[in-house]
Amino acid sequence: ININFTMIEPKIVGIIPGRMASTRFPNKMLYPIFNYPMIEHVRRRAMLSELVDEIYVTTCDDLIADMVKNAGGKVIMTSDQHLNATTRIAEAVKNIDCSHVILLLGDEPLILPNHIDSMAKSIITNPKVNAWKAVGPLDSVDSISDSSVVKCVLGSEEQILYCFRKSPSIAPPKQQITFIKKLLGASAFRKEFLLKLESFPIGFGEKYDSIEELRVLENGFKLNSVVFKESLPSVNEVKDLDKLYEYVEEYQIQKTILKQIFDCKF
Repeated sequence: ININFTMIEPKIVGIIPGRMASTRFPNKMLYPIFNYPMIEHVRRRAMLSELVDEIYVTTCDDLIADMVKNAGGKVIMTSDQHLNATTRIAEAVKNIDCSHVILLLGDEPLILPNHIDSMAKSIITNPKVNAWKAVGPLDSVDSISDSSVVKCVLGSEEQILYCFRKSPSIAPPKQQITFIKKLLGASAFRKEFLLKLESFPIGFGEKYDSIEELRVLENGFKLNSVVFKESLPSVNEVKDLDKLYEYVEEYQIQKTILKQIFDCKF
């Protein structure tokens, strides 16, 4: 008897974690960018994705939750004891009907819908993979030694070999920038793996370098990369806002999306 098995299409949700108590930029999730809260930029851009079933914001702060609900968004409240975004979304996703989850950081207000679709396509193509991370080119040679920029090196199959804040390579910086990638603000997980990941031991790299992606690698699992052609400015500190506004001024696609989601006028 010949039986044709059909692959069940993954059910993918997007979750945007955010909290008010950011160390380097307190209350940044609600900081107004073009008159709208930062995290709301991420949520509305994610809503334009064609391959994600639902979008949620997860937070422990009522101010963020109320803003999102008033804007028509979906919110999942979580504990205020989480040390990073990964464990926060692990709590949030427990009672959600899905097979995979895409984590979108709330301080990446310039992320494009096609970037989110690229993450989803990687899931659809390889649904049994445990974890993915978006990576892109470094902005400049100075990024090599900038500890606020988390970086990585890829293997032959574009799997992430290791993550670091300062390069361990002794190659000239102009060469390093050709093979070292920047970790970007989008990750993805198979739900079953994510729920287990929360209980895995915290390794030295995650603990002392504050790189949460290392929990996957330091416990012996593969972390697949999704390579973006560009690295968008993220907002870690107040000084990063200038780069953000300059980037929007330079790229028409950013202006087009801002007009689409907020009717911004330039």
